[in-house]
Amino acid sequence: MTLKINPPLINSSNPWATTLSDLRKLYLCQYTGAVTVRTSTLSGFAHNDSIHQYTFFDPHTFDCIHSREGECQKASASLNTLGYSPIPLAQTLENIRILCEEDNGGRRDKSFLVSVTGTPGELRECYRLILEAQRGIEVPLYMEVNLSCPNISGKPPPAHDLEALLEYLTSLNEVSRANNGRILIGIKTPPYTNPENFDIVKSVLMAFEKVPISFITATNTLGSCLLLDNSFSPALSSADEMGIGGMAGTPLHPLALGNVKLLRKMFDSEEKLKEVTVIGIGGVSDRAGFERMMSVGAEVVGVGTALGRVGVRVFEEITNG
Repeated sequence: MTLKINPPLINSSNPWATTLSDLRKLYLCQYTGAVTVRTSTLSGFAHNDSIHQYTFFDPHTFDCIHSREGECQKASASLNTLGYSPIPLAQTLENIRILCEEDNGGRRDKSFLVSVTGTPGELRECYRLILEAQRGIEVPLYMEVNLSCPNISGKPPPAHDLEALLEYLTSLNEVSRANNGRILIGIKTPPYTNPENFDIVKSVLMAFEKVPISFITATNTLGSCLLLDNSFSPALSSADEMGIGGMAGTPLHPLALGNVKLLRKMFDSEEKLKEVTVIGIGGVSDRAGFERMMSVGAEVVGVGTALGRVGVRVFEEITNG
């Protein structure tokens, strides 16, 4: 089976895809082919508003806009010190079921990318819960494994490490094969900045007789970024009080394009990797950005910062140019 998303425009896993209300807006949007939920864990992330924050900012002046949907069109970048969804995976899956049972104008063609994270063992349980939920839901559920969040203290993204990535994919491959691959699995990667990163992904995937993933989502936010206010203090709080977090939006766009192009070239160089779909994410906010991402090999394009800044109408604006 291969990933099927039409139209090839989606939201990324982000804070504006957390609650039932968030997901309903995204599900009812006619300009997207799937809904990605905010990365979930089995028990829910211990969110704290005082330390887990985000802001939009102007990448030219670095002026910040602390709001859910900033109206300043120049604030095309974002920084966050967030963790994962505070809503446990089981409740997120229940919210998806609720949406599928509502009178939603016939959106039975729309799929959900259920973004999850945890230990290899926890991810096997995530797979089981998603599979169980799929039995009662008409629309396809896909499992996106987030191996790339830069904001979790003491837990470097597994997608940077060969042994860690191999451990995760081996565990996921086992549970998938045991269930005849009924839930397609993908991984979300961090922004890679050197050739060794891509070599790690290729060598791990090539180690399997059959490739254990159907898609790869590139990229997550760029970690170790700091935004200062006019008094040279951190613009955001964080768990370590340094205000360092993950950056996204316009400044990430060239790096995301490079990652997508290099991943697509790498996959096309090996016969058994050619079927892996690349979902391109990073700095897309208009039709031109969408077309750039498609031109470098993305088969599906995701939107994050622009969704938070503009709202769901951004997908209509991207579609219609």
